[in-house]
Amino acid sequence: MFLRIVLAGCLLASSHAGSVTSRSDSDPSPSSALPSTIQPVTELIIANKVIAPDGFARSATLAGGMFPGPLIKAQKNDNFSINVVNRLQDKNMALSTSVHWHGIQQKKTNWADGASFITQCPIPQNRSFLHQFTAPNQTGTFWYHSHFSTQYCDGLRGPLVIYDPDDPHQELYDIDDESTIITLSDWYHDPTTKLNKILGPVTYNSTLINGLGRYRGGPKSPLSVINVEQGNRYRFRIIGLSCDPSYNFTIDGHVMTIIEADGIETVPVTVDSLPVLAGQRYSIVVHANKPVDNYWVRAPSNFANQTFVGGLNQAILRYNGAPDADPTSSPGPYILPFNEANLAPLISVPVPGFPEIGKADVHINLLAVTINNLFRVNDVQYHNPPTPVLLQMLSGARHPSDLLPSGSVYELPSNKVVEITFPNTGLAFGGPHPIHLHGHNFAVVRNAGSNTTNFVNPVWRDTVSMGSTGDNVTIRFVTDNSGPWFIHCHIDFHLNHGFAVVMAEARDQLADVNATIPESWASLCPSNEQSRLVSINTTRHT
Repeated sequence: MFLRIVLAGCLLASSHAGSVTSRSDSDPSPSSALPSTIQPVTELIIANKVIAPDGFARSATLAGGMFPGPLIKAQKNDNFSINVVNRLQDKNMALSTSVHWHGIQQKKTNWADGASFITQCPIPQNRSFLHQFTAPNQTGTFWYHSHFSTQYCDGLRGPLVIYDPDDPHQELYDIDDESTIITLSDWYHDPTTKLNKILGPVTYNSTLINGLGRYRGGPKSPLSVINVEQGNRYRFRIIGLSCDPSYNFTIDGHVMTIIEADGIETVPVTVDSLPVLAGQRYSIVVHANKPVDNYWVRAPSNFANQTFVGGLNQAILRYNGAPDADPTSSPGPYILPFNEANLAPLISVPVPGFPEIGKADVHINLLAVTINNLFRVNDVQYHNPPTPVLLQMLSGARHPSDLLPSGSVYELPSNKVVEITFPNTGLAFGGPHPIHLHGHNFAVVRNAGSNTTNFVNPVWRDTVSMGSTGDNVTIRFVTDNSGPWFIHCHIDFHLNHGFAVVMAEARDQLADVNATIPESWASLCPSNEQSRLVSINTTRHT
């Protein structure tokens, strides 16, 4: 029987502790609660609340009543048991929800991935769903966000970090805690129920760094302050919580040494600017070795007409002993540019398969184009199926053509090397497109901006830039994780308008997933789907 009863018991939320930022204003705005920390065994309340992180008040969809949501702080090999509780009431926004744990591979727990209509039915109002999973051998910087429509753009997004007591880079830094997490996000004054009707570019109102920022023509709302002590070395975990724009992250007067990309430790590389696309994460080491003062932290986006006037797109790096004042620092000069091709895993990870493009067991070419402001991948616009793909696979659909949404599901056999290319013909507007694969890290054997392949020591990650016109980014991974896995543009409006496909992986290994599925998973679906589950279960096991 593939359904199992969830063990009863109370989930105890941990006490809140530690703040990520202080404010640059003596009268803190009520817009954003001080960030808190929760443990991997917890309850995560999803509810509506009016906040004003940039000085403009709006109703938002929040985890834990704050933006960003509370830090989920785990240790290596911790068990996760997170009960997501839907208390949404604002009818001007989505009332169902789901939460995806971005970057967590969900080995044998595909059902807990949190992707609506792929691995589960959404969580209805006044219901909850318990996500139980492990992350063996995964440490580093991750995040969580809604995976229902474009709901995370309304606020449901927050950091998740798995700390490694044996971090091989620990000699490079002195401080790595809640105060060194830096989130970059866009913010919208209109709810996404309105924004989703826009066919074409959607313009955000402000950039928020650690949940605070300002918008053009708006008030002098408080900015985030990142406090440092002169002489210390800080591991800053940079998390791209964006729904759309990518950011160029810099700290005036300071260089940054990259030591992690998307949960994978890298050979240290020093840069003075860092592009961060939606869904990407980096750890950087910054040595606070400059004179005691205030320095601008800058995050201009890839959108046109970026400015720092009035504190826009900025936060403050404040040395202990510096006055409570805005910085007077200047940007640049930038002479150590970021190049993804220079990143390599600290511990070499062999690239699977024969070291030549096109010589993997399975090769898939995913060509994205925009037609009438809607996206198509290989000439098919993705639409949510009426039944989650995992349920379809468990139901016994035997051929890829049987799986919905028709034309968007690619069957992958188990234990094979898969190579996927993303040719950028310039026909998909709104780049650079961050491509995220659920359930896997992958080797980036051909990077954006390069025609050269690297089968020796390429970076491994889970979200990669598709680059610009003429690029042909190529990734590889092994099909060792059974279930349906979303692969999509992480610009949420692009996903909502069709930029996605599903990899139906290792169907013959689904028994391992079946064994972990709780009874409550079926109850999320409408009554007709619940009946179908019972029928399937009875038919298959009698």
